[in-house]
Amino acid sequence: MTGTILEGASVEEGEEIRCDVCVIGSGAGGAVVAAGLAEQGLSVVVLEEGGHHTRKDWIALREERSYPMLYQEHGGRSTADRAVNILQGRSVGGSTVVNWTTSFRAPEHTLAHWEGRHGVEGWSRSSLQPHYEAVEERLHVMQWPEGAVNENNAALLRGCRALDWEVEVLRRNVSGCVNTGYCGLGCPVDAKQSMHLTYVPDAVAAGASVYADCRAERLEMEAGRVTKVHVVVMERGASKQTGVRWTVKPKVTVCCAGAINGPALLLRSGLTQRGEGRRTWLHPVIAVVGAYERPIRGWYGAPQSVSSHQFIQRQADQVGFFLEAAPLHPMLVAMSTKQFGPNQEAFLGRLDHSSSLIALHQDGMLPQEEGGRVEVLSDGRVRLHYPMGPALREAFHASHRALSRVHLAAGADQVATLHVDPVSVRGDADLGKLDTAAYGALEHRIFSAHVMGGCPMGGPGDGVVDDRLRHRDVANLFVVDGSVFPTSLGVNPMLTIAAMAHRARVFVGEAV
Repeated sequence: MTGTILEGASVEEGEEIRCDVCVIGSGAGGAVVAAGLAEQGLSVVVLEEGGHHTRKDWIALREERSYPMLYQEHGGRSTADRAVNILQGRSVGGSTVVNWTTSFRAPEHTLAHWEGRHGVEGWSRSSLQPHYEAVEERLHVMQWPEGAVNENNAALLRGCRALDWEVEVLRRNVSGCVNTGYCGLGCPVDAKQSMHLTYVPDAVAAGASVYADCRAERLEMEAGRVTKVHVVVMERGASKQTGVRWTVKPKVTVCCAGAINGPALLLRSGLTQRGEGRRTWLHPVIAVVGAYERPIRGWYGAPQSVSSHQFIQRQADQVGFFLEAAPLHPMLVAMSTKQFGPNQEAFLGRLDHSSSLIALHQDGMLPQEEGGRVEVLSDGRVRLHYPMGPALREAFHASHRALSRVHLAAGADQVATLHVDPVSVRGDADLGKLDTAAYGALEHRIFSAHVMGGCPMGGPGDGVVDDRLRHRDVANLFVVDGSVFPTSLGVNPMLTIAAMAHRARVFVGEAV
């Protein structure tokens, strides 16, 4: 039996489709779940609000084309106060089409924290081990050779080694990678083993039907069960609705729409009693740029291949962070700075000798952290509110110092922050300048590409879903994506979401 991938335009107004399982979203969670359920012989319908694109759609590797095509809100999604720019994918394959291939397993300290603080049971490293192994094999996760590390990532490697800090070369989900560096725009040679090349075809081959440009608008419920999924058709690859509406009548529904759109769907459906949309985490990211005499050309080569977790577990009352590198494509860089006019022109003119190192902060681990809150406005638009407390601001200060030290140890001539008025550091003697700078919302650029939480696992008192990822108030509704994380993960989350989904396929199948 073979399924198909359909465009939303192929569905007629008022059409109703019955199935065993409706999977909402086709990223790291949705694609893996859909493939497993279809392989069990169940009838599966997958709804994806983004378009179905292949490498022929982005082969030109133009940022002005890829961001509107492949990212939420054309790459312009942000928190309500505009303090945090958020990069999330929007196409068949979800964020795996545009992520930077970094493949980590969940840290033991995070999983232990979930069990001890939030009452999560059954999600230890050992219980996830066979599921990691299965998805790693399918996604061709492999150790990246140190000799292939580009100059941008090599700055992090050299600097950490010079400081005697923990650092490692990473694993990546690639096969036949030619090291172009354009992962964030869609791989031009299909080397990145994204979901649209792996688990989505697996699902289709097993009989699943994937509907692109079809947005799940609302879940209709009766007697504590989902009876219908109301769908609106979108213009191909765009965020504009066509007005055509249809429905799916599933026995079981699995929400895999991500940690902003997923909670928003539940809120639009009237599910508010368990704090849906609250405790949203972002791995808030700051960047420090180093200017080098040697050419860097950070737009070439694997965009992320080195990481340091030297500071992931700091003092008990401090937010931990980990260090990575970010690629330096011109439009991405221009959007990431707070420079304008001649200052921005001068900054971009030095781009080929610049290295961008980043710090990702593990929010949600301290008891006083509330995280973000997803809100659905009366006109249907979604907002994410994300307050930043003193602990996070202190961590921003600490991570700015750490990244500056790495750059200097790696041989940078000058280091600059992304403050409104950049702090310039030319040597260790200048590090004190960072102590008097301001940190937090709108003081400097902050980014996120890892949105988590909003429908967290937990005990009956604070969990939106239980340990089997079933919604605690809706018997035939599961949530299988990063929104179920009680805190942020402390590493790039793609691989853990896929492994979690691989395990959850059994739970969902048993509920049909």
